[in-house]
Amino acid sequence: MSKQREELEHRLRLRNIKLSDYEDIREIMVSIYRNQGGAWTKAELKNQLKVFPEGQICIEDNGKVIAAALSIIVDYSKFGDNHTYDEITGYGKFDTHDPEGDTLYGTDIFVHSDYRGMRLGRRLYDARKELCENLNLRSIIAGGRIPGYSKYADEMTPRKYIDLVKNREIFDPVLSFQLANEFHVRKVITKYLPEDTDSRAYATLLEWINIYYEKDEKLIGNKKSIVRLGLVQWKMRRFSNVDDLMQQVEFFVDTVSGYKSDFCLLPEFFNAPMLAEFNDMDASEAIRNLADYTDEIVGRMSELAVSYNVNIIAGSMPEYDGKKLRNVSYLCRRDGTQDKQYKLHITPDEAAYWGLQGGNGINVFDTDAGRIGILICYDVEFPELGRILAEQEMDILFVPFWTDTKNAFLRVNICAKARAIENECYVAITGSVGNLPKVENMDIQYSQAAIYSPSDFSFPHDATVAMASENAETTIVADVDLDLLTKQRKAGSVRNLEQRRLDLYSIQWKQKK
Repeated sequence: MSKQREELEHRLRLRNIKLSDYEDIREIMVSIYRNQGGAWTKAELKNQLKVFPEGQICIEDNGKVIAAALSIIVDYSKFGDNHTYDEITGYGKFDTHDPEGDTLYGTDIFVHSDYRGMRLGRRLYDARKELCENLNLRSIIAGGRIPGYSKYADEMTPRKYIDLVKNREIFDPVLSFQLANEFHVRKVITKYLPEDTDSRAYATLLEWINIYYEKDEKLIGNKKSIVRLGLVQWKMRRFSNVDDLMQQVEFFVDTVSGYKSDFCLLPEFFNAPMLAEFNDMDASEAIRNLADYTDEIVGRMSELAVSYNVNIIAGSMPEYDGKKLRNVSYLCRRDGTQDKQYKLHITPDEAAYWGLQGGNGINVFDTDAGRIGILICYDVEFPELGRILAEQEMDILFVPFWTDTKNAFLRVNICAKARAIENECYVAITGSVGNLPKVENMDIQYSQAAIYSPSDFSFPHDATVAMASENAETTIVADVDLDLLTKQRKAGSVRNLEQRRLDLYSIQWKQKK
């Protein structure tokens, strides 16, 4: 390799700053901040390295420091949003650094002028974010200069200038870069750096939120990140009584529990084989008699949830109170508590054959493995419901379904995948297979259970976490990562929830709960 080529070859290295780097750092700071106070003294840098060595980061090229980011940890509540640069740095003494604080405060970031355009600032910001996450700090806060403002100060306020920079109507060499690195402006502060004439002494108070921050870390019982889902693709077969039905249910609960699943999902009307007992009745009378078994089945499901340590979404069953016949899914938690979700939208056949009526409420349920929603079959084909649940911070949507034909299944299946993408959540669906001769309106079944995810780099390329074989009795057991949902909602390639035009439209729930 020629000497000239060696001189042109970059050898970049990200590392922590050493005191021996001072002259390189001083050279950069003097050139950049000649009108804003110049460089830190060597004594000041030495003290910053003493109080918080991990927070002082640089990039070297062939042994020479060419970019750096300096920071401290502070208890932000002691300063508030109206602080100055001198106040929060202790006038250069850094005695404001608090190892028990909650905020990483960026004091400086700078890049040698010869290295502009290489996106080294982005690398330093990414390193700061990684440090903030690893130290479990709430956020990164910094006061940001707006050096381009001096050109517009006579014609607009700082707030108007910032809005135009946000909308890319104006480019600011500092603020535009910070916005591109996922910082948002909390407010405008005055006299932050009085000597900063280019910014007219104004600054933006910038913040980057650590979405992984845990305020009170516990040794046990923390919120789960990796959640294991168990789906039962159920074969319709004749059962002579409830004991026979529950024996088959327990087999599958035991199966998914053996893999330490957090949830077990059963299909809609999984207890329909019991309708055979009422073959001498018309369909509407038979389904009301089937509802007589619901309380007993729910009670036994709850016992299984506790004894097998798994949260059970008990598909759905008919409920009849003497006036209304409804379709209901029970959540039987492994702590022994219960909740239920009614099917809201009734298909034409369900209304005509059975006289089913829809429920009036929808909820997100807290569990020890995330916040979940339940939509029974046809309900998933109404996108408003999924969005309402997403607005309540749902992590996983469970969809027990029953479909007779492939086109009916595809309606549920395609809509379920859409709900996962548009609401940035996981969606788990399962139905039943096989047939029930001589059971009116329940004679044939079609299913292909699946788990869907958002569609982005952190997830499967086709947004499908797992999928069962079609029309075969089986189970799916698969893991989903709830932390990836948090990342998707804040930093995804597209962010459907965050970027809704709420200034133009919204979904309003009219029914009083």
